[in-house]
Amino acid sequence: MPWAPVFVGLGVAWYFGLRVEPGWRVYSLALLLALVAAAITWRLREMAGPAVTALLLVLSGLCLAGFRAHDAAGPVLEFRYYGPIEGRIVAIDRSASDAVRLTLDQVVLERTSPERVPNRVRVSLHGEQRWLTPEPGARVMMTGHLGPPEGPAEPGGFDFQRHAWFLEIGAVGYTRVPALLLEPREGWALPLTHLRLNLSAAIQARISGEAGAFAAAVLTGDRSGLSAGPLEDMRRANIAHLLAISGLHMGLLTGFVYAALRFVLALIPALALRYPIRKWAALAALGAGAFYLALSGGNVATERAFIQVAVMFVAVLLDRRAITLRSVAIAALIVLAHRPETLLSPGFQMSFAATAALVAVFNALRGHPWMTELPIWSKGMVALVISSVVAGAATAPFSAAHFNQIAVYGLLANLLTVPVMGSVVIPCAVFAALLWPLGLEGIAFWVMEKGLVWILAVAHEVATLPGATRPIVAPPAGVLAAISLGVIFVILWQGRARLLGFAPVALALVIWSGSDRPDLLLSSSGRLAGLETSEGRALTKPRGDGFVAGIWLENDGDRADQPEAAIRPGWQAEGEGWHVVLESGHSLWHGAGRRAAREMEAACARHDIVLVSERLRDYAPDLVPVAQETAAHLSAVERVDWIGATQSPDQVDRAAYAEDLPAITPDAPCLLISGDTLAETGAISLYVTKDRVEFTTARALQGARLWTGGRQ
Repeated sequence: MPWAPVFVGLGVAWYFGLRVEPGWRVYSLALLLALVAAAITWRLREMAGPAVTALLLVLSGLCLAGFRAHDAAGPVLEFRYYGPIEGRIVAIDRSASDAVRLTLDQVVLERTSPERVPNRVRVSLHGEQRWLTPEPGARVMMTGHLGPPEGPAEPGGFDFQRHAWFLEIGAVGYTRVPALLLEPREGWALPLTHLRLNLSAAIQARISGEAGAFAAAVLTGDRSGLSAGPLEDMRRANIAHLLAISGLHMGLLTGFVYAALRFVLALIPALALRYPIRKWAALAALGAGAFYLALSGGNVATERAFIQVAVMFVAVLLDRRAITLRSVAIAALIVLAHRPETLLSPGFQMSFAATAALVAVFNALRGHPWMTELPIWSKGMVALVISSVVAGAATAPFSAAHFNQIAVYGLLANLLTVPVMGSVVIPCAVFAALLWPLGLEGIAFWVMEKGLVWILAVAHEVATLPGATRPIVAPPAGVLAAISLGVIFVILWQGRARLLGFAPVALALVIWSGSDRPDLLLSSSGRLAGLETSEGRALTKPRGDGFVAGIWLENDGDRADQPEAAIRPGWQAEGEGWHVVLESGHSLWHGAGRRAAREMEAACARHDIVLVSERLRDYAPDLVPVAQETAAHLSAVERVDWIGATQSPDQVDRAAYAEDLPAITPDAPCLLISGDTLAETGAISLYVTKDRVEFTTARALQGARLWTGGRQ
């Protein structure tokens, strides 16, 4: 059983790693193979059972992921839209720029047929918005910009299109015009969401400032009141997990309810001696967890946490051991069956890595002489230290890979805050809920506030320590998978052979430490380029495309911000653009904007590679076919080697080379990448060697999938 989610996860990973969306023939073949595997397993259990069962589970993971992707299908906006946007508010949160962000359903767009309108859109509210107090269930209207979800900021990066697809969001955008309330919330529209935000407002009325916003986020999942400063402090101190309603909070809440109710019932001999009070307490804890799940909005992290604790309490009801690797495996199977896409999320990876490692370590320590000989007063502290060290070590590779930093003092911050969360904040939240009908909740909230203030203070102090974080370069593809499989082998395999699992982990870490970043990156808009230099990545402009610039610098493991990176040496001004001579000897020119586009043909006569942001129809319509042909070549394979028009194509590695990239004219034999090209390829990265330039496009790595519109 512990290996079952591993093989299902391999099937899910197989689906997401495909470059072409599987058709019905693939699923039919998978189903046929699964039936054959099931028959073989039934007839030859001892001889071929394990291997065939593993194949069956892998195929199940592939099919589950495909079914979920098709189930989430909905219209995706295919064009840039500006005009009236009308819809019903279903979620409220904050964007990366700290702006209030609304998710709308029942969307109406002007001059757009209903079948082309996305099921959901997400709009950030900028500018003055005093005329609207967002409320779930209310119908609003605004004038704003919408577009399809963007692809990765760089080839191989986080796929925002895929993320939006599984959230069923078909367009994203913003408005700088005040949003207006069309219709207030109907009485029974989104009742749980309305209750959640009402409770959030009531909590923040009783606990002021950032502590109140923190309390609302922890208890109801409403983060809209929490500003960017405290959130960044918690990330730098590696205690941002205290903010997310995940395994820690769900475990603390249900564990407290279970222990408290069992203790109270044990004080009543007539009940304790005659009835299964342990099971009663488990049922009550399950109910508390279910209510917490509903109240917090039922997001993916909370669903996963509830499944984990539910499996453990069901084990109590069935008179089984609650905390075992088997329980962890069952929880992982349920999560993967329900939401296969979570396999790729940092929350799933970090949550189950920490849980499995903790269960394995404490099972190994159970009954160990040095643990049993510890004084009673010290056992809790020793367990806390071991938990923090083990969980921190288990999640460190995933945290570093997804967030590009390691919190140097994360262990210290967790030791100072996790006990306060478990012994003060969560119990006070339960007491506040019990005392609220009596009007006495203020006492519990007062104590809770002190605990939250302490946590925020620790986060700030730790985050501002010198060298509090260490930037980490984004890992190459496959590194996290190798680390994961190696650690899983160490945990699940029996005997000394488990030590072999450390080999892929060590190899992956060596590859990670020596990984190279692209020599040049070009954004999908074409308006920003970044050149890798000895001082770090030099950007072509200090403002604009800031989100993309931030991702590039984070993936580089670079502490600089966009304005700092824009003043680094590397680019030379030329006309309305910038140029650089690459290590391969090729001259490259980049121009953004209309004035730069007018210079592209002249630039092409002087340079080997020309990058412009604008589309050609307004400046050189006869070159549009050339740009589109270039896009087709660049997207055909994962890597295209280019040596220039003056060299023989025979010098190119033919295994990685599609065809000769087209030049504009014999008199201007440059490689032109324009807005027309980028519309098909997405972001582009260049790796430069002594004699050639290697191109990789985001679209080639994404492939022709549902969330890319089937395009490659």
